[in-house]
Parts: sequence; C-alpha cells; structure tokens
Amino acid sequence: MKEKHVQEMRSFSRFYTDVLGLLNTHILASRFSLPEVRIMYELYHKNHSTAKGICDGLHIDKGQLSRILVKLESEKLVTRTRSKDDQRAVQLSLTGKGISEFEILNKASNQQVKQLLIQIDEKNLGQLLLHMNAIQRILSTVK
Repeated sequence: MKEKHVQEMRSFSRFYTDVLGLLNTHILASRFSLPEVRIMYELYHKNHSTAKGICDGLHIDKGQLSRILVKLESEKLVTRTRSKDDQRAVQLSLTGKGISEFEILNKASNQQVKQLLIQIDEKNLGQLLLHMNAIQRILSTVK
C-alpha cells in the first residue's frame, strides 16, 4: 500500500462529500443532520428497527444514537415500543409525521442528485455509474 493510494482515497472522499454538501450542519436545507436523516432512512426502509441494529448497521455510537432518538422523539418523528417477542428489546419506528418528513427529505435528495446528473452527458454518466458501482462492490468486500 502506497501513501499515494491513501491520499487519493481521502481526496476523493473530500471531493464527494463537498459535491453533495454532506458536511453542512443541516442536510438539504432542512433542520436535520446527516446522522439524523440516516437513522430516519433506516427506519423508513426497515433495514434496522432496533437501537442495536442501527448502531451496528451505521457504525454509530450508542450515546450519539440515544441523543438523536431523544431529539426525534421530542419532535414526534420516532416512537419506541417494547418488542412482543423479547421484552428487553425496543422496536423503533417512524410516526406518520416522521414518514412525511423523511419523504420530503428523500424527494429533495433525489432532486439534488438529478440536478447534478443532468449536467453530465450520457457517455460520461454511464461511465460514472459504472465506476460508482465498481467502488461500491469493491469496498463492500472489506467491511
């Protein structure tokens, strides 16, 4: 492994987070941070519906998750209920309001990406998507 490889990967990461504005305090001019939106995404898509599942899936600290859940609950976006199968487990879910908020954010995110991609000609768009898929495939083997 060459230091050059590390620097190129870090450079790409900085470039990409800048292109999508991922380091902005609030995502898509909303009141939500990136971790908050990712948690809502997980609950919306039911990829993870317990605190442990979210911590494991997003590699997020339990304390940070707890603070975010308190905020989302106070805004009536998320609810916690005891699991019927295991009373020690707590199931998390979006409320109706949480679903609506997430769908607004998801639509805005789709629009942001469309505005970016519309500026790329078909040939380069095909190459971009091919390479993005390759990056995802390669990096998914190292998790």
